[in-house]
Amino acid sequence: MMNITPIIIDGKTFLGISVALPKTNLLVITSEKGYIMCGALDVALLNEKLSERKIIAGRAVGVKTLDELLNAPLESVTYEAEKSGIKTGMTGREALLYMY
Repeated sequence: MMNITPIIIDGKTFLGISVALPKTNLLVITSEKGYIMCGALDVALLNEKLSERKIIAGRAVGVKTLDELLNAPLESVTYEAEKSGIKTGMTGREALLYMY
């Protein structure tokens, strides 16, 4: 099952997507500039093999819901996210505001 939910942070609207897969959930919260995602996100792939795309993204591990993704510290971020002011350890909520 897939759910799409608007998420409002400080008056700014983001899109939350959750996909229930066997034995796991795929979680993403996105804006037009970037996104945060659960542990399924391969930040190294984005930084190394897809660097020309300049993707702004962050990864939080151990999250099971969109709310947990918003409140968890980011375990890793892409180089482009760092250039935008996003840092490892920021909550997903804080990082998304840099992506708006």
